[in-house]
Formats: sequence, structure tokens, C-alpha cells
Amino acid sequence: MTRWQSQRMVACIVLLASIIASTSARGADGEWIQLFNGKNLDGWKVKLTGYDLNDNFGDTFRVEAGLMKVRYDAYEKFGGTFGHIFYDQPFSNYVIRVEYRFVGDQVNEGPGWALRNSGIMVHGQTPESMTKDQDFPTSIEVQLLGGDGKKERTTGNLCTPGTNVVMNGKLFLPHCTSSTSKTYHGEQWVTAEVEVRGNKSIKHFINGELVLEYTEPQLDERDEIAAKLIEKAGGNKALTGGTISLQSESHPVDFRKVELRQLED
Repeated sequence: MTRWQSQRMVACIVLLASIIASTSARGADGEWIQLFNGKNLDGWKVKLTGYDLNDNFGDTFRVEAGLMKVRYDAYEKFGGTFGHIFYDQPFSNYVIRVEYRFVGDQVNEGPGWALRNSGIMVHGQTPESMTKDQDFPTSIEVQLLGGDGKKERTTGNLCTPGTNVVMNGKLFLPHCTSSTSKTYHGEQWVTAEVEVRGNKSIKHFINGELVLEYTEPQLDERDEIAAKLIEKAGGNKALTGGTISLQSESHPVDFRKVELRQLED
């Protein structure tokens, strides 16, 4: 092998390594990338109501036995300390898959509606832009609910903190709407998937079944925080991308897997 051939081979190897590293970081189209590494909270930011960014009071969000857990053993009472853990990279076109289960008992003085309640927030504002006492980020919430062992209760629902969507060709203003999912009682694992296509459409899947879909996610100008975001965006209400976060709403919950597959624009 000549010196020129040797140098060319080294250059090719360096280029190939660069491509592999880049692909691994962003995830090639059609390839699942792990947002939660199963070891720690690297790549995530915590925002609790009444606390500064990344003040994770009482290790509310923690990693144990390979699971991302929401726990309240340090709380005497809930006290309205709603929490969200944000992945530190925004996305626009993707599928996110989350495996979750509700466990144990709700913390003292947790709201009745928050029993066995969590969520996946998509198209969200950044945690840095939230006020210290803000309960929920402006976002589209894929609401995750568990059954109480008696009554029917769907999961994969839609809630809209500071936002609106379009359903059946009309602007949809109710804050929450139920999906068509089954009820999942007890501490069983459930898989929620959300297909997000920018400002075009969002679809909710529970254990592989389509349970809800809508279009044109947008900021709600009636909401004070959303109105400021609209002003900052030059009057544009359309949500084409944003943060992803998981909720802490007073009931212990485990997340076993949080993975994402990017889609073409």
C-alpha cells in the first residue's frame, strides 16, 4: 500500500466514524433512539411548581432499577407541586413511545382528578420560559390515566394547557377530551405512542391501537402565557415543534422506556 493510499484509507475511516456518530446522535429516519438511558437523568431538565429550574425537590424524578420514577416519599403533602421533566432537545416530526405504569398510593392531599394521572407533553414551551410558579407548560398533553379497579377510565386522552387543536375541521376549545382506549387497572405496563407531524396532525396510540387524532395544534390567545408566546413569535399561533416532557401530578408512576423515531418533514 502506498503512502497516498494509506492516507486516503485513514481519511475514509475518519469520515465514516463522523457519519456514524452523527447518525447515532440524531437517529436515522426510521431508527429508534433512546431518550432515557436507563441509568440516570442525563439529557433531562426538571421543573417543579414553586422551584427553580433543575431544583428536583425530594428527588421527585429519579432513576432506580433501570426505571425513571416519580416518587413523593419526601413530601408531607402534595402542596400543588406539579412537576415536569423535559428532554433537552426539541422535535417537530416524530413518533415518541413511552412505557408506563402507575404504582402505590397517591401522595397526601393530591387532587382527586390527579389519581393515577400523568402525561406526555409535546410541542411544549421550554422550561426556561416557564414562570417559577407555573403549574403546566404551554403544550399539547397526551394524558395518561389508570383505572381505579372499578370504573371505566380511558387513557391517551387530550388536554390543552394554553393550546387548541382542530377536530373534524373545527377549532376544538374544550380543555380535555377522552380517547377511545380501553381501561387499564392495577400496576400493569401500558405502551403509549404519539405520532407528531409538525402542525399537520397528531395521533395517539395505546398498546398499538389508534385512540385519538386531531390536526393544527396551536397556541390559545385567551391564555396569558400563550399570548406572550404568540407575541414573541410575531403573532404566529401555529405549533410546529417544541419540547417533550413527562409529568408528576401527585401519583407515583414508573417509566420503563422513553424512545423516539424521527420522521421526515
